[in-house]
Amino acid sequence: MPIVNVKGLLTQATAYPAAIEAKLPEGAPKVSTMLLDTAVKIPVVPDFPMAVPDLPAVPELPGMPELGRGGAVRVVPMTMEALSFMGQEILS
Repeated sequence: MPIVNVKGLLTQATAYPAAIEAKLPEGAPKVSTMLLDTAVKIPVVPDFPMAVPDLPAVPELPGMPELGRGGAVRVVPMTMEALSFMGQEILS
């Protein structure tokens, strides 16, 4: 089905980050969710002057390499305090 407006484009575009996110460990940030949330919030805009063909299918992605000795990866969120410390280190 051709894409006729920006909401359709964003909705189809979520397939790419969603395919990558499926390979990431639990707790990794979800860009595809952010794109869908944004698409819903876009006000009504006129359709494109012509239909845009569908985006190509998502290519097959290789599996994530095993990291560490046990193969388990733990995602630890960064705090703003840690980020500001890193920024000071870089600037000095």
